Amino acid sequence: MSTTKLLLTLSLMTAFAYVSLVGLMYLAQRVLLYPGASATLAPEHANWGENVSISTPDGETLHGLYSQGESGKPSVLFFLGNADRVGNYGFLAQPLAARGIGLLAISYRGYPGSTGSPSEHGLLTDGIAAFDWLSLRCECEIVVLGQSLGSGVAVNTAGQRPAVAVILVSAYLSVLSLAQTHYPFVPVALLLKDPFRSDLKIAKVRQPKLFIHGRHDEIIPLYSGEALYRTAPEPKQMLIYKSSGHNDVWDDRMVNDVIRFLEARNRDAT
Repeated sequence: MSTTKLLLTLSLMTAFAYVSLVGLMYLAQRVLLYPGASATLAPEHANWGENVSISTPDGETLHGLYSQGESGKPSVLFFLGNADRVGNYGFLAQPLAARGIGLLAISYRGYPGSTGSPSEHGLLTDGIAAFDWLSLRCECEIVVLGQSLGSGVAVNTAGQRPAVAVILVSAYLSVLSLAQTHYPFVPVALLLKDPFRSDLKIAKVRQPKLFIHGRHDEIIPLYSGEALYRTAPEPKQMLIYKSSGHNDVWDDRMVNDVIRFLEARNRDAT
């Protein structure tokens, strides 16, 4: 085989491999973005609070865990990260309950106990449905808390519903920008189905905001959270945990910081 034919063959093989890889990533992108999705049933016995069901306007049913707060106290609406479970947050529900603060954590569509399949449009619909359900159930002030992927759901919800405050943990400018960072060799902007453009929605979130981020976060780098923070309107504050990454950001310090923010806002409101 001549050198020219060899180079042409190698070029074609490389191109084929690249197109195959990109095609595979395109087809599998929602598996990668929503690794916690599962058709399993919700546990019969709640780890904390009570099992609740929330209907969405497009016909899905969401599983959630709910701990009702005391009269006159706010409730937290929690949107989890993409691989998390609602049952994992007893450590948060208990200290909130000790102060009379309620907590609702939802399992997105396609996640354990919930019907449907996850997508950006679906998760944003779930967020609005959960807010509306909670506002009717408790008739209380609602603070929206979103972590990681859930920060995008929280931003969208707070921009469309009268949350009194917002807490964003490990937030991102957009899933699009993160994907472009992690996969620079792929034309992400052309292929991504669920861009979660918090950067385009944060301007509507004029409630008091608390941003929390780990300095060593390798999944959602600190610079992405800082960029969203700079874009966000006042009032806002940001806490950076110098020794934390992405999956170890929750500890007693963070629980206390969240409670301090909630109680300070509640005092200001009264």
